[in-house]
Parts: sequence; C-alpha cells; structure tokens
Amino acid sequence: MNVVVVESPAKAKTINKYLGPGYKVLASFGHVRDLPAKDGSVRPDEDFEMSWEVDSASAKRMKDIADAVKDSDGLILATDPDREGEAISWHVLDVLKKKRVLGDKPVKRVVFNAITKAAVLDAMRNPRDIDTPLVDAYLARRALDYLVGFNLSPVLWRKLPGARSAGRVQSVALRLVCDRESEIERFVSEEYWNLSALLKTPRGDEFEARLVSAEGKRLQARAIGNGEEANRLKTLLDGAAYRVESVEAKPTKRNPSPPFTTSTLQQAASSKLGFSASRTMQVAQKLYEGIDIGGETVGLITYMRTDGVQMAPEAIDAARKAVAEQFGARYVPEKARIYSTKAKNAQEAHEAIRPTSFDRTPDQVKRYLDPDQLKLYDLVWKRGIASQMASAEIERTTVEIEADNGGRKAGLRATGSVIRFDGFIAAYTDQKEDGEQSDDGDEDGRLPEINSGEKVAKQKVNASQHFTEPPPRYSEASLIKKMEELGIGRPSTYAATLATLRDREYIVIDKRKLIPEAKGRLVTAFLESFFTRYVEYDFTADLEEKLDKISAGELDWKQVLRDFWKDFFAQIEDTKELRVTNVLDALNEELAPLVFPKREDGSDPRICQVCGTGKLSLKLGKFGAFVGCSNYPECNYTRQLSADGGSDAEAAAANEPQSLGKDPHTGEDITLRSGRFGPYVQRGDGKEAKRASLPKGWTPASIDHEKALALLSLPRDIGQHPESGKMISAGIGRYGPFLLHDGGYANLETVEDVFSIGLNRAVTVIADKASKGPGRGGSTPAALKTLGDHPDGGAITVRDGRYGPYVNWGKVNATLPKGKAADSVTMEEALVLIAEKAGKTPAKGKAAAKAKTTKTAKSADTKTGETKAAKPKAKAAAKPKAAAKAKKA
Repeated sequence: MNVVVVESPAKAKTINKYLGPGYKVLASFGHVRDLPAKDGSVRPDEDFEMSWEVDSASAKRMKDIADAVKDSDGLILATDPDREGEAISWHVLDVLKKKRVLGDKPVKRVVFNAITKAAVLDAMRNPRDIDTPLVDAYLARRALDYLVGFNLSPVLWRKLPGARSAGRVQSVALRLVCDRESEIERFVSEEYWNLSALLKTPRGDEFEARLVSAEGKRLQARAIGNGEEANRLKTLLDGAAYRVESVEAKPTKRNPSPPFTTSTLQQAASSKLGFSASRTMQVAQKLYEGIDIGGETVGLITYMRTDGVQMAPEAIDAARKAVAEQFGARYVPEKARIYSTKAKNAQEAHEAIRPTSFDRTPDQVKRYLDPDQLKLYDLVWKRGIASQMASAEIERTTVEIEADNGGRKAGLRATGSVIRFDGFIAAYTDQKEDGEQSDDGDEDGRLPEINSGEKVAKQKVNASQHFTEPPPRYSEASLIKKMEELGIGRPSTYAATLATLRDREYIVIDKRKLIPEAKGRLVTAFLESFFTRYVEYDFTADLEEKLDKISAGELDWKQVLRDFWKDFFAQIEDTKELRVTNVLDALNEELAPLVFPKREDGSDPRICQVCGTGKLSLKLGKFGAFVGCSNYPECNYTRQLSADGGSDAEAAAANEPQSLGKDPHTGEDITLRSGRFGPYVQRGDGKEAKRASLPKGWTPASIDHEKALALLSLPRDIGQHPESGKMISAGIGRYGPFLLHDGGYANLETVEDVFSIGLNRAVTVIADKASKGPGRGGSTPAALKTLGDHPDGGAITVRDGRYGPYVNWGKVNATLPKGKAADSVTMEEALVLIAEKAGKTPAKGKAAAKAKTTKTAKSADTKTGETKAAKPKAKAAAKPKAAAKAKKA
C-alpha cells in the first residue's frame, strides 16, 4: 500500500476513488509548517537559516500521515503543480524525515494539471523527484516577505502610528492605487468640442459623418478647444454642399484571445460576472477539485493558478474536434493556434485554464452546478473553445466626404463595419472595462449604400461640448491587469493581496472601484519618501524576475537574499535617526491635496480658521493621523483626516458645535461636533457629557434631532429573554451593531437594526449565534465522550478542538494536560481541571504564566508575500531557564 499526500480533503476523496485499494490518499490541508510569528525566524547573520513551526492542527494531520507511512510501501507527494505545491511536498517530506518514519521507502513526486482519472493515472506512471530549484525559489520568496514585513512594519509603528503593516507586494499594489488617486486629484479638465453632420443619400438613407479636417488642416482628437471655434466651423458646415469623395471597403480579420490565465480569468469574471478576485478563485478551486456529476466526482477545469496561455496538444485536438461538431467545419482554422504570453516575467510552466473535457458543455453540466459555478464554467468553456476557432471576417467601410462652402472646405468621415463571418465570436466575445471600446462587436454599425462621386444632402449639423475626464480609479480587474503588466506578484497572489489591503483598511471598494483610505495614502507617502526603492515598480518586478531565475536553477537563492538584505538593512538602520518632525514635513508636502484641500475663498488652506494665526499640519496620535493647529494647546482645533480629500473640513473648520435641539427629558443641549476621531453627537457639556460617535455610513449632514437622541439613548433594552429572564440589549460597538445577552454578543446586520429589532427576532439572532458556537461562525466541536453531570448542573464532555482535546462544562473549556489521551479522562480529573479554569489561577499556573514568553502578534501570509503585524504587548520575555524553573515548581 502506498500513501499519497494531496492538499485538500476534497481532492483526497476523489483521487482515492481513481487509484483504488492499493493506495491511501491523505490531505495535508495546505501548508503544514510556517515561519513562527516572532523575530528570529529568518536569521540573516546565520546565512538566512530559517526556523519552521508546525501548528497544533497540522501536527495532528502530520501524525496521521506519519502513522500511515510507517505501514506503507512508499510515499507519493501529489500536491498542486506550482511553486506553493512543491513547497508543501518539501515540508511534508522534511517533517517525515525528522520523524524517522521513512526508512528506505521510495518517495516520488507526481503532478497533474487536472483532477480526472486519466490525468491522475498518467501522473502516477510518470513520477519525478522534488524540484529543488522550485523549492529554493519558494524559500527565497518566503524569506524576503518575512524580512520586509518583520523589519518594515515596526518602522511604521514607531514613525507612523495607526499604520498596520507593510509588505513586499502589498505596498507596491497599494502605491498603484494611491498614485492613481493622486493623478485624479491633480487632473485639470479641458474643454473640447465634436462636430458631426447627419447626411442623406439620394436614395433617402441617413448616416452620420464626423468632422476630421477644416480649411486644409487635419483636426486631431480634441483639437476644437472652445465654443467660438466650434461655432465658426458649424457655420461653415451649415452652409456647405456635400459630395462623396471616396468609398473604400477593406476586409479585415479579428483573431480570438488565448485561453484564460489566472489574471485574465479574474478580469473577465469581474467585467462580465461582477465577481471579486477572491470569489473567482473560490469558485474556480471548486471546479478544479471536482463536482459530483452523475455519481462520479470529476474536475471540470484544469489548475487555476497559472500564467501560461497554451493548452496541451491533446486539449487542442479535442477543442478543434468540438468546434467542428458544435459549430461546423468552417469554424475550424486550417492550423491549430499557438499562443505566447505578453505578460512581464510570465513563467508559462503550466497549461492555460481550460475545461478538462470540451465534450462537457455548460448546458450538459448546469444541473450539477450552483449559479456561480455555472457562470464561471461557461466563461472558461467558451473562451477555451473560441481560442481554437477561425477568425472573424469583418468588412470595414470608410467614406470620405467633402463639404464646400464658397471655397471654404472641410472633410468629414463616416465609418461602418459588417461582420461577414462571425468565426470565434459565435462562441465568445471579449468585454472591456472603464469605458474602453470592446474588440468583439460592430463598433460603427452598418452604413447604407453610398457611392463615390454622388452628392449627399445635409439634414443637421451637431456641435457637442465635452470635457476631458480624469483617469478612472482601478477596479480589482484593472489593478490585477496592471500588476501583471508590470511583473508585480504572481497568479496566486493577486486575490489575497487585494484582500490584505481591504483587511488593513488601506483601501475601500465602492461600486467596484478601489479607493485608497487616508491610512493607505499615509503609508504610501511614508514609504515613497523614506523607502523609495522598495516600492518602485521596476525594483519589485526585477526581484520577481530573480525569483523566477532561481526556480529555473539560474541563480543561487541565498546570494539573492544576501544582495537584498545588505541594502535593505542599511535603509532600516537609517530610519532610527529619523525624527517624527521629518516624517510629518514629508507627508505634509506629499499629501497636500488630501490634507489641505483648497478653500472656496482662495485663502491659504494651511492657516487655522479658528485662531487665524496657527499653521495646520499633520499630527500623529495613538490611533493614527489627524490635522491639528500649531498653536496647540491655546488653539485646540483638530479634524479627522478623511479619504475624500477632507470634505468634512469646511463643516468643521470653525470647530464649533452645531445645535440639534434639546433633550426632552433633561433639557440639555444636543450638539453635533467634529473631533479627532471623527464626527459625534453630545448631550450637555463638561466631562460628564454623554457622547456617541456616528456609526459607519452615517454622515454629519444626515444627523437630525431624532437620530441624535437615538444614538445617545444606546444601549437600548429590548426585553427579557423568555428562557433566561435576563435583559437583551442592542448597541453599536467597535466592530459594529450588536446584541448583548448574558455576557454574550451577537452581530446585527445593519445599524438600523439596533433601533428597530424586536424581542422575537433578537431571541432568534441570539439562538443562531449560539448554534454556531464560539468564534467567527465556527461550530462547536462534537463531544467525543460524556462524563456525566457537574455537581452544579450541566453535562461535562470531552471534545477535540483546534488546540487539542479539552473538557467542557457550560462556558468553561479546560485543556487536557500534555500527553493525556481524551479517552482516558475521568470525572474526578475533569472536575479538578474545570475548577482550576473557572477559579483563580493556581500558584503553579501563575509561575508558569509569568515566565512564559510573550509572543509578538505578527503573522505572514505565505501566498501573498504580505505581512500582518500588531504591536508586541511586551518588550521583553522571560529567559528560558526561568520558564523551566517555573514549570518544575
């Protein structure tokens, strides 16, 4: 019997069926080890030695794998066919070697691009060794991401409070979004005019022609810059006679696009289906891992993390055959189409994303798929088959027309196109974003019969005024496209990078557009000012190219790290001398349009409007940046730094409370104010005044007397719970609207629910939360064993949780001592554990707790190269010897 290790349990189940009784397929559940979230996990002084840690969940799975390998004939590593998959196989093998369970058993590495029986069995017949250069590239990438995140993020904490993290790819992606916002802020709109004439042929057919030249001069786009010039040319056209100078019809061909890569799939799913990048990858993962079709689980698409654009030869043959069967022989090109990528640094190591079988049309499988799965499969199938179809044949007609007004002449042009043969368009058409012209349809429409030399009659002359528009904000799709063009990141990183930026509150997504938050603008400005090189697009792309050369065996991975660390460490050291005043001066300059928006009266936007003499500047506080007056404390004017360019500045400029009325019960004034942390309402004055911040989504302009009273009345008592008899109340907290009952919280969907929810629905929401158990929607583990009832009432059970087995009584969970098996726990032992957990910490526990090292709350994302970090709670940790003594005590 051979043990096969894959990544996911869904794949394990499917592949087990394909391989039969001679194999045991187990899942690693992704990565089994990671760099510990603390300093020293990568040690440059020891030539970049790395410490790996297996978490408790992975330790249990690795034990299962190790136990199976002990009794096996061999080990087959069958994780995903990319750099991360290779790394997981390497980690699994390394852990098993350290456990000494392999002996002389053979170890093989197999890869398959699709989860079908044929693909899996073919992979098993063609094993290989672990690809060492690919693992080296993973190690280099992981070390770089760790070193950047764990060294740059603390600089942000010290010099830019409120900033949460920086990352090798994350920060460059954020810079793209912020640079685009700066372009929009600097953009100056320009006026231009378009002129066209509605003309009629001798046969009575109307068509439109646009002005392209006048009085011997060609008119470039937006050449007519004002109404005076436009009216002069309109007068010329109004009094002119029109004659057709030439009619030229040219046949052209339009070729299909290649099959999807990860990037182009995310772009198409965004523009056509409205999917986010992360949603696209979730659905694609399921289609890849397998769908139950008529009792058989089969993968419907090939591996979805790839930048290759070519299909395998057998897939091309299958596609051409399917084209002939479903569209006809004319739709099959004479030769198979071969594609190559235009993306910078593309590896093209794997196939493009395609259906595993072109015979499975979307119509045939739709009853097995949910709506999102069907939409995405339909997209992949159509793009895949279109890539091997004949070109579309289009006839494009251009008509040149002369307008003559007493010797003053102008030229007009009418264009139209007709699809003579639809070709690949019969299967798939592209769709562009941001108002770009689609390349899939008839952009000009069909022209009527027009003959050279004939006169045409003027019906109407149109002169339309326009203004240039700023470049559009990035969408997820267009940002991914830009990152791919620049060579920043890799297919597996795009979705997670965007998610990281959202989670850090560096960007928000509004109507599918990415808008940088003030916090994101500050971080980018800081990095551009003091770490310019590390957020440069070319530098990041060159580093990606070096990583690709490592994976190809062309560069030594540790030499790449040495070269990087030498300059990066020096830059980090230089920031130790950096004063906060230097940071603020740089940010005031870099972010002037955001921090100091222009005033309508034309006055200096940096002069404080409260005291009239102080100078406004960025200030840094515990919770981030805000704008304050240099005359503090004599002038206490402050305002929040907003992402919309400081739109609240005018309303709060005088920093004076806005009266909303009086409280009907106390007679105190209720006011709307703007403070350092944003707008809020207040009842009364002085330290004892009741205050309430405006919840997310509520603007100062929308607050009236009624809403202010409602906010100040929170928390709101809803009623007593029918079972416990304890009060249920509703309120708004740091994480949004909530219900509170018996010390437990349940989230509400909207702020409005806080004021409108009734007792019945509140009881239901609390019950739903209780049924999901503790944590964010996670379910409570099932009881392994029931020991009996506690003397105070309630069952005592033994359960297996994320961090190992524990005993449970009501809300008390007590972890079993190390080495204690779950099935051997007695009632007496459980009562002691529960008593210790529920009561005060025993002396023994206190001593151990005191000696325990406080871990730095940081973690790094292995897929994206982005680093999450939070300030350490303690600067120093007890020495290992002290911890050992405390443990013995």
